[in-house]
Amino acid sequence: MTPEQKANLKRLFKPRHVAVIGGTDAVTVATECRRIGYTGPFWPVNPKREHIGEHRCYASVDDLPEPPDACFVAVPIDAAIETMAKLNAMGAGGAVVYTAGFGEVGAEGAKKEAQLIEAAGDMALIGPNCYGLINYVDRVALWPFAHGGNFPGYGAAVITQSGMLSSDLTMSMRSLPLAYMMSIGNQAMMRIEDCIDTLVDREEVHAIGIHIEGLKDIKAFEAAAMKALAADKPIVVLKTGTSAIGAELTISHTGSLSGTDDVYQAFFDRLGIIRAKEPGDFLEILKYLTVTNRPKGYRVTGFTCSGGGATMLADYGEELGLEYPRPDARRQADLLPLLPHTATVSNPLDYTTPIWGMPEKTEPVFDTMVKSDTDMAVLIQDYPAPGLDESRVYYYNDAMAFVRATRRYNIPAAVCCTIAENLDQDIRDELIQAGVAPMQGIGDCMKAMKAAAQYASTRQSLLAAPPAQLMITPDDNKPADTVMLDEKESKSLLAQAGLHVPRSVLITHPDQLSDHAVLAVLGEMGFPVVAKAVSPDMPHKTEYGAIKLGLADQQAVVAAYHDIHHNCARLAPDAHIEGIMIEEYVTNAVSELMISIRRDAQFGCILTIASGGILVELVKDAVTVILPHDDTRIHHALNQLAAAKLINGYRGQSAGNMDAVVNTIRILSDLMADQQALHMIEINPLIVTDKAAIIADAVIHRLTA
Repeated sequence: MTPEQKANLKRLFKPRHVAVIGGTDAVTVATECRRIGYTGPFWPVNPKREHIGEHRCYASVDDLPEPPDACFVAVPIDAAIETMAKLNAMGAGGAVVYTAGFGEVGAEGAKKEAQLIEAAGDMALIGPNCYGLINYVDRVALWPFAHGGNFPGYGAAVITQSGMLSSDLTMSMRSLPLAYMMSIGNQAMMRIEDCIDTLVDREEVHAIGIHIEGLKDIKAFEAAAMKALAADKPIVVLKTGTSAIGAELTISHTGSLSGTDDVYQAFFDRLGIIRAKEPGDFLEILKYLTVTNRPKGYRVTGFTCSGGGATMLADYGEELGLEYPRPDARRQADLLPLLPHTATVSNPLDYTTPIWGMPEKTEPVFDTMVKSDTDMAVLIQDYPAPGLDESRVYYYNDAMAFVRATRRYNIPAAVCCTIAENLDQDIRDELIQAGVAPMQGIGDCMKAMKAAAQYASTRQSLLAAPPAQLMITPDDNKPADTVMLDEKESKSLLAQAGLHVPRSVLITHPDQLSDHAVLAVLGEMGFPVVAKAVSPDMPHKTEYGAIKLGLADQQAVVAAYHDIHHNCARLAPDAHIEGIMIEEYVTNAVSELMISIRRDAQFGCILTIASGGILVELVKDAVTVILPHDDTRIHHALNQLAAAKLINGYRGQSAGNMDAVVNTIRILSDLMADQQALHMIEINPLIVTDKAAIIADAVIHRLTA
């Protein structure tokens, strides 16, 4: 966005006056502005009506009293373009273009969208094909449907690409405090990253929720996300829609291990962005982050008035990696006089029903438990249904005692119901005003607490060492025509870069099998050896019978040479075989890995690490990382693999050289950065021994031009 558009965006967000251009939809916007409490000038524009609601209509935007700060445009496509041109010429601020039929419908619509952008000029434009903007802070609803949502003085800002989802979120019964709701549709001008950049600066915004189908400007999004991180405005993403990975990857293992969604996940991880899996946990995670302050660690103190609730808390927490510190001897001694004799001092703590609802008894228990060794606290309560509320006061008394105790020590706190609907609106509202999150469902609550702790830790490390600039080049967005190098060429290139490849000799004619020079090389390598076909048409050799392992002597090598030629002629008759490579056989492997680095049109260089060899697609033990990364973060990625247990020395077995693996990845990353013609490098397997990381097989794709 230009500086002028950014200035006009501020007018759109906090307008002095609103103009609505259209018919039926304009009536709805008038209703929604009234519903939210907007009291400023409201100017409907419709040549066929005298009034919309209590507002006098203007025949044309030319007749408006002055250039409006905010507009809602709901007229047919050509009229929308013409209207935007007039609004721009008169100096209007910004507009929501509700009209559909632009870029989302194909090439002709895209042409109309380009005309719309040109017509808008310096105006701030949201849409087209969107619901628009609800500003709960300043009470403005540029919105074509009835909306819900509540602003208790602070809230989340939610940005969606889906209009219906945004409407559904405002109507949810999850009591997410809302400051802004934006449905931005086609993002013709104002994109997700522009929204983040603007909303981060608003004090009332405590967290940002985003529904993403796709991103248009990765670098701009990263800059906005890092700005949000610096401001401690956590971003929670609900990502929908995946696409097939590039066709060139169908001949590699990488395509089955790291698709588009994995790359997005790696991108979110790189920026400390929290990923929600579905709308329910999206709302609960966002609510927790909006209402509470940031935890300092993963230690949880849990309270229930039920043994079953305590067990569920413990089970969910353990699965997610949350910690429940056991009360030490001193705290046990302090707690015993406060609890009924039927209670057992533990964490989570079931304080039992004899003191239930007695704040003079429960508050000292809460206080004693949370005043040390606690990063977050949660109280499990399921309130009675309306009309059955004789016992509600007991729940309420304990909740308020819990609130006082946790606020005393500034502990991020939540009151959580076991079943999502068992927390009524009144208690949810009161908890939010007290800065305690009303969480609905134990599973989602635990996910939110884990996400908050992880965010706080990741934020600290990212601010101390921000991610390096993405390895995106101007050519990355162009279609890639590539050629595959054969294994001999690939390994030669990797060896020149300083990587460890086995010694080998290429046999192109059977007479070489008795040649003195070849026999001398075999003698230096020593047996056993490996024989494999060298071909640019054969990325996977095993399925063609084009590799023989563990050849113990020269006679076995001769037999393997002929077997491989026979198998290739039968199973891959069109493959060009350049020869048979005889190579050292690595026998002391601790583990095998698959390492792939490829160029991506959006994200630059993508690293995929997986269990290698025959396990690569069998167990799909893989992690995806966006490069560049420092050695510490590569170590962290490697340790996420199940194969890392082997490399680190599983059950007393010899450990592999993890530093050698990290060094291999660093050299590969540097090679991709230095040689822009390289499109993909895949190593499978990388054999990890106690001393080295050895490239047993490699495939390299190079750009043809």
